[in-house]
Amino acid sequence: MSQATWTISELAREFDITPRTIRFYEDQGIVSPAREGRNRVYAPRDRTRLKLALRGRRLGLQLSEIVTLIDLYDRGGASSDAQLRQYADVLASHREKLEQQRRDLDATLKEIRRQQADCEALLQARHPRHQETPS
Repeated sequence: MSQATWTISELAREFDITPRTIRFYEDQGIVSPAREGRNRVYAPRDRTRLKLALRGRRLGLQLSEIVTLIDLYDRGGASSDAQLRQYADVLASHREKLEQQRRDLDATLKEIRRQQADCEALLQARHPRHQETPS
């Protein structure tokens, strides 16, 4: 985009979010718009930080992790080896948490299926379906 500044409505439309979401990120210090009268005016830095925050949210990162990654951007982008390593470490840690959650969910679903089958078997034993007798 060649546009130098954006309003809250323009950013909300562009990223398909509500102005309230943008104000939340403002309250968290992720974006810091200038003011023109009563209007918030967002610079390219704010737009990029908002984009990074939304990307982090889509990945399921915690707000503190998102802020850490955005701070990497502010220190000159993710170009240095140390910055890339920190980003890779955050992603690896988050991936492991998600994989553990998936294993936990799989185990829970397996137990639910087992208990559900046990319940169905008990119900069947107590109330066998009436079979028609030949006449």
